[in-house]
Amino acid sequence: MVPVLYLMKSKKKTRSVETEQEVVIKHIAARLKALRLEKGHSSYEKFAYDNNIDRSQYGKYERGADMRISSLVKILVALDVTVEEFFAEGFKE
Repeated sequence: MVPVLYLMKSKKKTRSVETEQEVVIKHIAARLKALRLEKGHSSYEKFAYDNNIDRSQYGKYERGADMRISSLVKILVALDVTVEEFFAEGFKE
């Protein structure tokens, strides 16, 4: 399971708390980038363009923007990776 990071809150100033959801989204983003590079696509823009994915949106996904499941599935198909393979590495407890 992905660890949850909590930042302490002070009485004077409230710091943000990184939720489990944010941690998982960041992990998904890192996994997308790693798989893209592993598959030989050095440029996220060219990868997105070649696979009919909005280039600016794909760049946001690799930086941790939230995405729809259908977008994730489209990207995984372009990477030739199954959902099971994608979540098998780094998402187990």
